[in-house]
Amino acid sequence: MVQKSSHVEQHGSAEHRILASQRHDEILRRLNEDGVAGISEVATFFDVSRETIRRDLKHLAQRGLLTLVHGGATKPQLNEPAFGLRSEENAAGKAAIGTAAAGLIRSDMVVFLDSGTTTLALAQALSQQEKIPENLTICTTSLRIALQLCHMQGVRVHILGGEINAIEESSSGIDVLQAAENFRFDMAFLGTGGVTINGEITDFTRNGAELRSRMAVNTGEAWFLASAEKFGRMTPLRVAHFEQAAGILTDRQPEALFVSALSDKGLIVQVA
Repeated sequence: MVQKSSHVEQHGSAEHRILASQRHDEILRRLNEDGVAGISEVATFFDVSRETIRRDLKHLAQRGLLTLVHGGATKPQLNEPAFGLRSEENAAGKAAIGTAAAGLIRSDMVVFLDSGTTTLALAQALSQQEKIPENLTICTTSLRIALQLCHMQGVRVHILGGEINAIEESSSGIDVLQAAENFRFDMAFLGTGGVTINGEITDFTRNGAELRSRMAVNTGEAWFLASAEKFGRMTPLRVAHFEQAAGILTDRQPEALFVSALSDKGLIVQVA
């Protein structure tokens, strides 16, 4: 009797693995053909629960095969979208993050503002405050941010020099890393390529990942700015030492699995 039960359990386990494999293949097929795979559609196709498909997507995301998004999954992004396209994506959410981040800046601070659309929203919010902090030193790699802030009274702006990316309108490279070593930063506000379900910060380029890594380590208080669509987005490079930052500022409460994974690594999630 015991042997029969064991045989049934083994058969059931093997069948479960086959069914899971079939679902995974179908999900990947849909991603290759359509670029997206919806939880509801795949669950209906296989006549299984939405929770089963969520587990499938999580498993495939952990293998780097897809990016989780609200309601399903998309292909991993290998290249960062153009600045103009990113500036239109969730503009209201980025503005909310920018306002919250600007509220953390105090007089007499030395602050690093990374390049990017959300940090630009921060600069815009800072310049529009009724009471602007006094005697600020702002360092940035972004030409747009420098132009936004250079006319503000009581604010000194430094561009960390390097090769200018014409599309991003920002500097990058080894010269930026060396220039950053000349400053003592009280705060840094850093961009992100994505936030994985394992609670890791990722990026698109080696230069960007290295700069953000160093800022997380060498700044009194560093914050990553990540609008809601960045959670679950898979990008190629991991930002080393990201756990040295204080946390992540975002515009919507992420799913519990992200908050838990980030908390395990010592980062708090603060919603603007």
